[in-house]
Amino acid sequence: MQHAAALVLAAVLGAVAPRIALIIDDLGDRPIEGERAVLLPGPIAMAFLPHTPHARRLAERAHASGKEVMLHLPLQAVNGDELGPGAIMLDTQEGEFRARFTESLASVPHVAGINTHMGSLLTRHPGHMQWLMSAIGETGPLFFVDSYTAAESIALAFALEAGIPAARRDVFLDPDPTPAAIEYQFARLVRLAHARGSAIGIGHPYPATLEVLERELPRLAEYGVELVSVSQVIAAQASPQRGVNQRDQANSAHHPAEGHPPAGQQ
Repeated sequence: MQHAAALVLAAVLGAVAPRIALIIDDLGDRPIEGERAVLLPGPIAMAFLPHTPHARRLAERAHASGKEVMLHLPLQAVNGDELGPGAIMLDTQEGEFRARFTESLASVPHVAGINTHMGSLLTRHPGHMQWLMSAIGETGPLFFVDSYTAAESIALAFALEAGIPAARRDVFLDPDPTPAAIEYQFARLVRLAHARGSAIGIGHPYPATLEVLERELPRLAEYGVELVSVSQVIAAQASPQRGVNQRDQANSAHHPAEGHPPAGQQ
């Protein structure tokens, strides 16, 4: 009843409901989970690993259903785990960096934005982040989301400095891929949106994550939040009248440890 009353009051006052945006990462390898993710209701962004066997087909389906398509760009992690095709490493030189970025982008159709896959090492290196933002800026109108797998990440600050529409992930839904834990993280996402005006969550195509989202997304009106695209949240956060000031966010002490992914996903 309290949520319903809040919605009525917001409508009367002309206020904008708190907004959440969601990204499903690591798509392109597993067709069944990928199909199920694309069928989730609403403008959930689908982030595809480059050069994966099902990325092109699923990205076409996502785009046709009105979802934003993202390139989930693999960047070297502290743990040194294998990242797959298109990975950009610390020893990747600028020319090769740009070539891998361009090839990865071409492997996924309809890309509207970029987010980082792992990257806990590379996102703290100024040279590589400068190259990345330069490549994004030169490619065209793309937005950027720092998946924020390391507290030392400077990716958001470099994106904003380069004039790229950008934001940082607020919540990982499934560092513990059990239903109760995912429900807890989803509730955190909703609370953050109420506190800040908007929030971005990232999940993966795990069965439990998809089950929770299939159950919870139809209930968002009860929670007093609106599901919008990632680009809409970024635009709202960039406005001085609405949302979080991104430059303050980029320089804040917000730490990724709460709700960060398992080590193998960093």
